[in-house]
Amino acid sequence: MSKSKLEYIWLDGYTPTANMRSKTKVINNFSGKIDDCPEWSFDGSSTKQAEGNSSDCILKPVSIYPDPTRESGYLVMTEVLNSDRTPHISNSRSTIDDDDNDFWFGFEQEYFIMDNETQLPLGFPVGGYPGPQGMYYCSVGGKNTHGRELVEIHSDLCIDAGLNFEGINQEVASGQWEFQVFAKGAKNAGDEVWIARYLLDRLTEDYGFYIEYHPKPIKGDWNGSGMHANFSNNTLRTCGDKATYEKICEAFRPLTKEHIEVYGEFNDQRLTGLHETQSIHEFSFGISDRGASIRIPIGTVESGWKGWLEDRRPASNADPYKVAARIVKTVKSA
Repeated sequence: MSKSKLEYIWLDGYTPTANMRSKTKVINNFSGKIDDCPEWSFDGSSTKQAEGNSSDCILKPVSIYPDPTRESGYLVMTEVLNSDRTPHISNSRSTIDDDDNDFWFGFEQEYFIMDNETQLPLGFPVGGYPGPQGMYYCSVGGKNTHGRELVEIHSDLCIDAGLNFEGINQEVASGQWEFQVFAKGAKNAGDEVWIARYLLDRLTEDYGFYIEYHPKPIKGDWNGSGMHANFSNNTLRTCGDKATYEKICEAFRPLTKEHIEVYGEFNDQRLTGLHETQSIHEFSFGISDRGASIRIPIGTVESGWKGWLEDRRPASNADPYKVAARIVKTVKSA
């Protein structure tokens, strides 16, 4: 009889920023298929998802990946349900209106690698600052590059898990990095971001590090961290029409408040109009404009207005399910 370890991963009820939780279920002779992952319960009173006198919440498996760190192991992304099997209020995945997978998303997840002892990003000396921004972005060499070993291992883990992992690079500030994932289907893209985050956070346990997703952990003249959302639907991929793109971009303008509300906590500290951002109080779009709310990539224009858009406003700590749900709703209303 073979035994497999299934790591059930879910989002808790903390607001406005949910945390990942997980626990392991051992199953005999497991097929490796999502349909054979049983539902499972957990104590919602310990995760701000239920009261103690009625504490059972249900984990519904929605996607599965091989666990690259465990022999015969799997990572199971789940949705949280109430005991009557309706979506729990914390279940942001269930709010995405994209059951036909018309929407494709590519998320660019930025983050800082923090030292547990100093509580500072890698490369930051205690009681001071490293050299100013300019030499860290995509740098090479031990003077300006910090944390590459962890980042490379993380990328290998994501690839081995079967994620559609598209790249890594060091970012503008010291100790700041980025990875990119892509998926067809808004729900699938959210799953991939959360699994990639899970693997990254779990990996830090071996290094004495932790990952900081706060969009502006270092105040002053340092770039914040975002989670740029590249998105398209069939219309954007095929229309070949500048006017259609501008109409869709304009649909975002009157809904700026609704987007910012789900684009991450403390995002006002990052969206200042500086450091490659538009002000949180403004909305703009433009071709190749990294200071705009929405960037129209040059590749889209060069392909005859067939491609995608990039919403540059989501913060690094945003829930990709909430971001995708809001973008899908706005584009459909255009």
